[in-house]
Amino acid sequence: MNFFLLDTASAVASAASGTSSVEMTPEGGIISMLTMFLPIILMVVVMYFLILRPQRKKEKETQKMRSNMQIGDEVVTIGGIIGRVVSMKEDTIVIETGSDRSKIRILRTAVNQNNTIHDDVEG
Repeated sequence: MNFFLLDTASAVASAASGTSSVEMTPEGGIISMLTMFLPIILMVVVMYFLILRPQRKKEKETQKMRSNMQIGDEVVTIGGIIGRVVSMKEDTIVIETGSDRSKIRILRTAVNQNNTIHDDVEG
């Protein structure tokens, strides 16, 4: 309790004399605010270049691979099923698996990898 009264008394005395123990100028406030937020800004930038940008690039490549599939391609699904593309529709494909030629209809988004190498001929 006595400490509170002493702190209050010293604050009143310094206010009466016109001096302050903490001086805030607009320039000091902006600089201190920038130094406080600079590490957070740097972390966001580093996270963008290390995580988000490569992920978007991989998603674009996967989308391109799925749109460039052709009948006869050997594909691997997300579940690990390997087969050849027999027919294609807008959002589904039918793959033929194994030696018994069983056919499975899957979503185009379930294709994880295309093992067939195509020569991209641009004319």
